[in-house]
Amino acid sequence: MAWWSNWFGRFLIWRIRYVKERNFILFLSLLVGIVSGLAAVLLKNMVHYTHLFFTERLQVDSGSLLFFIYPFIGIWLTSLFVKYFVHEDISHGVTKVLYAISRRNSMIKPHNNYSSMIASTITIGFGGSVGTEATIVLTGASIGSNLARFFRMNYKVMTLMIGCGAAGAIAGIFKAPIAGIVFTLEVLMLDLTMGSLIPLMISAISSYVLVYFLMGDGIVLDFAVHEHFALANVPYYIILGVFCGFLSVYFIRMNIRIEHFVTKIKNPFRRVLVGGALLGLLIYIFPPLYGEGYTSLQDLLTDNADNILNNTYFFSLKDSAFMVFLYVVGLVFVKVIATALTNGSGGVGGVFAPCLFTGGVGGFLIANLINLSGVVTVPVSYFVLAGMAGVMSGVMNSPLTAMFLIAEITGGYSLLVPLMLTSVVAHLTGGGMEPHSIYARRLAMKGDLITHNKDKAVLTLMKLDKVIETDLKTVSVEATLGDLVKVVSRSSRNIFPVIDSKGELLGIVLLDDIRKIMFNQDLYETTYVRDYMTTPPTVVDVMDPMDVVMKKFEETSAWNLPVIQDEKYIGFVSKAKIFNTYRRVLQHFSDE
Repeated sequence: MAWWSNWFGRFLIWRIRYVKERNFILFLSLLVGIVSGLAAVLLKNMVHYTHLFFTERLQVDSGSLLFFIYPFIGIWLTSLFVKYFVHEDISHGVTKVLYAISRRNSMIKPHNNYSSMIASTITIGFGGSVGTEATIVLTGASIGSNLARFFRMNYKVMTLMIGCGAAGAIAGIFKAPIAGIVFTLEVLMLDLTMGSLIPLMISAISSYVLVYFLMGDGIVLDFAVHEHFALANVPYYIILGVFCGFLSVYFIRMNIRIEHFVTKIKNPFRRVLVGGALLGLLIYIFPPLYGEGYTSLQDLLTDNADNILNNTYFFSLKDSAFMVFLYVVGLVFVKVIATALTNGSGGVGGVFAPCLFTGGVGGFLIANLINLSGVVTVPVSYFVLAGMAGVMSGVMNSPLTAMFLIAEITGGYSLLVPLMLTSVVAHLTGGGMEPHSIYARRLAMKGDLITHNKDKAVLTLMKLDKVIETDLKTVSVEATLGDLVKVVSRSSRNIFPVIDSKGELLGIVLLDDIRKIMFNQDLYETTYVRDYMTTPPTVVDVMDPMDVVMKKFEETSAWNLPVIQDEKYIGFVSKAKIFNTYRRVLQHFSDE
């Protein structure tokens, strides 16, 4: 392969000499968009035909034990694939993308170009109650990251290509280019600058055009808006927004708790057995939970709500409006449980589709309650759409993405005002109780979350181990003043850590504290280091995030703080060095 290395090396030199980086970034964004679009087409078809293969022969007018068996098999097969072929957890795709940006220098492992697509196809095709969207976002981001790394681009360009991959993936899987761009800016928290916006637009539109060419102009949910938004319904959309806000908090907390419950089972076989069996039981009772759930949303939108009782043992009661209503109430609250069981027990998928499903069913429920009150009659289908936007906004902290996504996947641009209203109210309602999205919550708890706050973002990108100073001379607590003076003579620093025989930090000696006596030889053998040792204002653990380190500097007004690891002294960190590093990272982070 020497010929390849030589040829590629010459190509890179030629590119640097004759192609401006700005132009090459635009070319890369086009390439990322095309490949992400192809990945979206592939994933969409794999999931669709796998799902169709297992369900097309099932009887509509009765339940089937296969709804219990299929999801369990899917979880089991996915777990085997991940364990023996991938060797790495690939669930929670969007969270992994955020982590890669903040902690892995935007590097995503190459296997993510395809591994999550295969795992997600198995999971969802066999009935796992999750969506393909997080999978395709991770795939698109991985394509962007690895293409940028292949062409030896820097962190800033790699991060931008991750955003381009995500935008192209969303644009392709939903045929929603605007939502793809906004998702990248809102959820992945890329800076909104012309330097990033143009490449994002190129990736999104190229992916959309490719998917349109290969799959036609069909949209995810086939629904036409026949009348304009009624101003008199504003109060009811506000009520729906509040309900969606509380529902999104329930979604986030229940999802995390159920996943935590399942993942606490350390034995993989037992975890698959417990999680798969519980998931199968839920889908056996509620077949609309099978897969992504878009068919059920289509039924709610087209006034065929009784179809949600198809494939169930309640089919004979589908003409009972009360029974349908009760069944819908159950669906609102069990979808998130099914989603958490799917991911927690070993399945691979995202919460995009579950958010839309939960919101749509919740909107249907609220609209019917309002209509039953007899005060006013509201359009049920519009509330289904608004509910989808509301829960998505609350769960993902992304009101703009929710609004544009629903408008694009349904063609309902005439409903932008109610979609906006519901999304904002849901975001404000849920945001007071859950400030972080479901994707960011785990990262935020660990201090790994990069945000639109540039100061915090830069601190997140900085690594403490890169600024630790290890050139300070240590002294033993049993050393005499004479021993200390010998150490001072060999040091260029004015701080001397005092350690014991185990290497644990006991205190520090400051040069200013011994300056007046250090030349008094009469004290060299009669006084000891412990007589002049002081306690540092605080210590920094090597695992502390940089924003925690800066907070300790602010609280103590210190300029230097000792760093420990497993109670052992390893060095010092200085405010001056952090500021110098901060300035370099900020310039790199902000430069157009």
